[in-house]
Amino acid sequence: MAIEELYREIILDHYRNPRRRGTLSGNHIHAEGDNPSCGDEFSLDLAVENEIVIDAAIQGQGCSISQASGSMMAEAIINKTLTEIQDIAHKFKIMMAIEDGDEPLDPDRPGSVLGDLEALRGVRRFPVRVKCANLPWATLSDALTQWTGDALS
Repeated sequence: MAIEELYREIILDHYRNPRRRGTLSGNHIHAEGDNPSCGDEFSLDLAVENEIVIDAAIQGQGCSISQASGSMMAEAIINKTLTEIQDIAHKFKIMMAIEDGDEPLDPDRPGSVLGDLEALRGVRRFPVRVKCANLPWATLSDALTQWTGDALS
């Protein structure tokens, strides 16, 4: 199986079977985002305890890229500190060519940096779809701003 076909299967699996789908009850952070140009919508609930994300829940509708990206992101941030989450988000944005970075990503080592999120690497060839992949991350940034009280880059 070619790597691009494997990546396509990972994206479709997260789209068809999103991880952490639902909402959280009790004390949690809630953020919502949308992409008006295509109609994608995404919401995120985070439960934070002792400066660690202990639970996350996602909801949304839209294309396979936005929804799969959200599912992968939710899985990637569980049991992570704010610093670790910011690092993951930065690496994701470097991979998607949204941010510049010094850390070279190795496309020949799938899963070496971002786990399933590596499957979204090919999306950057389609600039209009990068916004779809980034929607959950922009929503996460809003949630993290609520957590810290500071605007994040």
